[in-house]
Amino acid sequence: MVRATPAETENATAPAALYWGKVMHARWRPVQHRFTYRVMSLLIDLDRLKEADRQSWLFGINRAAPFSFHERDHGDGRGAGLSEHARQLAADHGIDLSGGRILLLCYPRVFGYVFNPLSVYFCYGASGNVALMIYEVRNTFGEMHSYVLPVQQDGASSSIRQSQAKAFYVSPFMEMETHYRFSVSPPRQDVKVRILQSSAQGAMFAAAFCGRRRALTSRSLLAAMFSLPFLTFKVIAAIHWEAMRLWLKGVPYVPRLKQREI
Repeated sequence: MVRATPAETENATAPAALYWGKVMHARWRPVQHRFTYRVMSLLIDLDRLKEADRQSWLFGINRAAPFSFHERDHGDGRGAGLSEHARQLAADHGIDLSGGRILLLCYPRVFGYVFNPLSVYFCYGASGNVALMIYEVRNTFGEMHSYVLPVQQDGASSSIRQSQAKAFYVSPFMEMETHYRFSVSPPRQDVKVRILQSSAQGAMFAAAFCGRRRALTSRSLLAAMFSLPFLTFKVIAAIHWEAMRLWLKGVPYVPRLKQREI
């Protein structure tokens, strides 16, 4: 388990917060390729959505607003009960989250649009420790897969380290027979998520997000509107732009096979 610190407890008073930072992708094989871009992520307590809905007139929960969070963008897509969905996934893996909270790190909708390549659930037990991580991955074919991983380590470390074989087709330029290693620092003043992807030949790709916490207020959202305009449109545009660059570099195309999608 990873134990919550006093700083984390103090920063957890608001039902929703923003994390401003950078996304980095680096590929070493079969060609070298790297890029970074600025983003703003949302951290939201799934059991306090009604409170989050009142934090700013620019932000809405399950309704239209310049910035918004919709439960149907995540989980099973049914549009409600996202906290219950995460708790059921935990129960399916023998983890009891009764008395704990569930924080979701993701992109918000901006003017009604969002695409989340990766959404990360931090699932806390009643003791205040992170007991379970859920890595919710989406591809551009409209499909989603969740990697549900219990946290095994004790409270001595502030970083969560986990591993998982790849089980879901994401990129047409990335082979399936690979393995993920996750290294995550739970959200406090900063949050860090790093994924290292390896094949039998060794490390081939890394993706990371590092963000600094800001309060979710009308002022901070207005700043985001001007500093990071069309944030979520930029995410999907960057995915296709970088795919084209990989194609031009001659990276082999990996076909999407139905039997491989789980």
